Amino acid sequence: MTVLTPAQITRFQSLETPFYYYDLDLLEATLKACKTEADRYGFHVHYAMKANFNPRVLSVISKHGFGADCVSGNEVKKAVEMGFPADRVVFAGVGKSDKEIIEALALDIFCFNVESVQELQVIDALAKKTGKTATIALRINPNVDAKTHYNITTGLDENKFGINQSELPGCVDVLKKCSNVKMTGIHFHVGSQILDLSVFRELCDAVNGIADWFESQGIMITILNVGGGLGIDYKHPQDNPIPAFADYFKIFHENLRVKSYQHVHFELGRALVAQSGALISRVLYIKNGIKKNFAILDAGMTELIRPMLYQAYHKIENLTSSSEKKISYDIVGPICESTDVFSKDLSLPETQRGDLVAIYSTGAYGEVMASDYNLRGHIAAVYSND
Repeated sequence: MTVLTPAQITRFQSLETPFYYYDLDLLEATLKACKTEADRYGFHVHYAMKANFNPRVLSVISKHGFGADCVSGNEVKKAVEMGFPADRVVFAGVGKSDKEIIEALALDIFCFNVESVQELQVIDALAKKTGKTATIALRINPNVDAKTHYNITTGLDENKFGINQSELPGCVDVLKKCSNVKMTGIHFHVGSQILDLSVFRELCDAVNGIADWFESQGIMITILNVGGGLGIDYKHPQDNPIPAFADYFKIFHENLRVKSYQHVHFELGRALVAQSGALISRVLYIKNGIKKNFAILDAGMTELIRPMLYQAYHKIENLTSSSEKKISYDIVGPICESTDVFSKDLSLPETQRGDLVAIYSTGAYGEVMASDYNLRGHIAAVYSND
């Protein structure tokens, strides 16, 4: 999120809160930066729909030539509806239903990322039943530690995602018996919010070895899909609004062994949209206690659940207080849960009822994870270019 101007803050004061605010200029700049660096090496990027499926946001992304990475049947349909070409849509997810698979087959999507041997057999049977041939990539668990929060790590043997390497020989035997699937690639995704870029170097080493093994089995791999996971700077969103795409893609260019007939695909979500969003809320009450001071907002875990779900950090700023006095507050929401806490012991300028507060970096996993708990209802989105 770029620095909010006095004019924007004045505009916010006249609006009903809470609301999601999207800086579409920053979104455009982020997408262009990513596309420029990916194109430098001929890499293909699919936007991970689960990060944010706000229609205005999707409309901007689809116009930049990205594909779509989907993890549900409704995401697949939404991607095509919003202008992502079906032949650039990939469908991942550890629990695809028969209905979702059949609907995706009917749309002739680019690829299914298959996460188990049993799923491979199910897709083959459904493709045969519907007279289709499904293009697939096998999602393989590389057992690479993403060095991120445990709850968003996906590439270890203990995680539910992907096919373990010990299963690959049996998987190849099943694959040879499938008449209605065409395997073109291998797929990996080791986790989210990865800031230690050495993780991606380890991933490249794993991909190189696994790709060589498949080709030794007589299976030509044309797509190397290395997933996503590039993190953002939650602590300093205004200083670093655009991730280091150049460093990220350079690692894969230098460490991935790519043959002349192979293409490298990525699935980025958070890195593309997170910093373009903020949750704008109003202070309802101040409760000054013996042990704690509470600033109670009109936004809560129903609008942004990340801090409550896995203790995620978001920068919080009082937009309207001019006080030079600093006070430590617990920033909490109105939900009837003790876990409805955005931040504890946060030093802010002295805060009053009616002050506007910005919670930054909510463009990813903010609006998409909203709920109607307490019959709250979903809140509006406001855009920078309105």
